[in-house]
This record gives sequence, structure tokens and C-alpha cells, in this order.
Amino acid sequence: MDSEIDVDNSPAYRVYKSGRIERLSGETFKPPSPLTPENGVVSKDTLFSPEHNLSVRIFLPEKASAATGEKLPLLVYFHGGGFVIETAFSPTYHTFLTTTAATADCLAVSVDYRRAPEFPIPVPYEDSWDALKWVLSHISGAGPEQWINKHADFGKLFLAGDSAGGNISHHLATRAKREGIDSVISGVVLIHPYFWGKAPVDEFETRDERKRKGVEARWRVASPNSEEGVDDPLFNVVGSESVDISGLGCGRVLVVVAGDDTFARQGLGYVAKLEKSGWEGEVESPDTDNARKVVNKVAEFIQK
Repeated sequence: MDSEIDVDNSPAYRVYKSGRIERLSGETFKPPSPLTPENGVVSKDTLFSPEHNLSVRIFLPEKASAATGEKLPLLVYFHGGGFVIETAFSPTYHTFLTTTAATADCLAVSVDYRRAPEFPIPVPYEDSWDALKWVLSHISGAGPEQWINKHADFGKLFLAGDSAGGNISHHLATRAKREGIDSVISGVVLIHPYFWGKAPVDEFETRDERKRKGVEARWRVASPNSEEGVDDPLFNVVGSESVDISGLGCGRVLVVVAGDDTFARQGLGYVAKLEKSGWEGEVESPDTDNARKVVNKVAEFIQK
């Protein structure tokens, strides 16, 4: 039974009927670089949840680290990977956040969270919320991490993420509004956000049976206890009438979509729903899957 495959999402991962998962990508650990700058940025890992042994990786432009008290915009980033693969310490995200911190001249905090299927939804959301609260514990300048105390400008705090991390960023922003801490969030960046539902979001969203079954199987891996499947409001943010996004807890939103991405129409549908919801804010939606262009768009959004 341990050799029988239940979900084959190669080249990302395979899940076997025994429950065992074989992650095929996103597992390489890239060490931080606290002393030797990479692209003008130093980095280090700091524990935010001793209970669950979870850390963040912090990226700081070297020129700020050498300056006394220079405050920078603060970017809190949640990695993608469908809630199943990748970490805050993989080469992909280390490189992306290093480049983003350098380009945007910001302090970036990349969050690691426990992943499905060992820790299914809602665990990734709860870990991410705990990380955000940990970051906010530094507002007074007396938090446990000195780079944040010294260099974070909490008047310019942004949440961001790609794929599953985009989904997480949305839900954290709405939770921040519900819990009354939205005033500290300047903006949210959703890069190729991971939203879906049983029904197409519009007439332009093309689906074949293979794509539909693949997305449904991957969501089942991430959220096996979801009674509504892909219509779960955590996933079907755009199509579900029960999901009100007018209470998004920020004043600006950047939604980056890619024309050939499976979830591109969902991203555009999110923009349309946000504009119609009565939410009083500013939303942008550039179309690109080029990493360098994504970094530039994020930097422009932060610096605006």
C-alpha cells in the first residue's frame, strides 16, 4: 500500500495511499547570509514560534544595517507551494526576497509555516497569523528581534505572498480587519493567488477535466477535512457569495496575474469582486510571470 500513489502532482510531490508524502521539489535549504551581503542584502533566521520550532528569515539591505536607526518599509512574505511544498528557506524564496529587499529598499520577513498533509489547513493560516502577531510585537521597539526593532517602519507594513502565500495574505488581511489591527497594514500583494471553485469565475476561464481534477486533488491534500471541497470559502474566495471581501484590512492591493497561469482568471475575478464590493481602496492588477518584472512591480507598490 505504501507504494500505491493516491495523488501524483509531479514534479512537485506525490502522496501515497498510506498517507506518506514524497516531496520532489522545494526542499533544499539555502543558508542565510548574516555577514556576507548577497546583492547588497544580509539575512538571518530567527525563531518566532518555539512551540512549533518555526522561524522567519529576515532580509536587510546592508546600507541600512550600517546606518543608525534608518527605518525601512516592512514586507511580511508568505511562500507559495500549494500549502504542501517549498519553505521560507528554499533557494527560490531566498533569492526572490533578497532581490525584493534590495530593489524595494525594504526590510523583508519571510515566514515559514507548517505544511499539509502532515499539518493540514487551517494550520498554515494559524502559523502565519502567529508570525504576523510576532512581527507586530516589535511596534514599540522592544520586540525580541533587533533588526525589526531598529529598522522596521510600521507605518509602511505590507503583507505579500505568491500562490498559497497569496491566499494566506488575503485571509490574514481580512482577519486583521475583524480583530481591529488593520490600521497598521498599508497594503497587500497577491502574486498569482491560489483561489478556485467548482464553477468558472467567468466565461474566459477555460478548464479541461484533467486540470479540474488536478486542482481538486491538490486541495484535498491541503485540506482533507473540507466538507465543501474546492468550494470551501478559504479556497473559493472569488466565486463564493458567502465570502465578503469588502472588509479587507488595508488601503491598497496589488494582484499580479499571469495570462497562462491556471489561476489567472481567479486573480482577475478577485480584482473585479474587490472593486464591486464597496471596499474603499486602490487596486492594481499587472499581468506578468517574469520574476524580475514581478520584483519591480512589488518594489514600485511598496515605494509608492
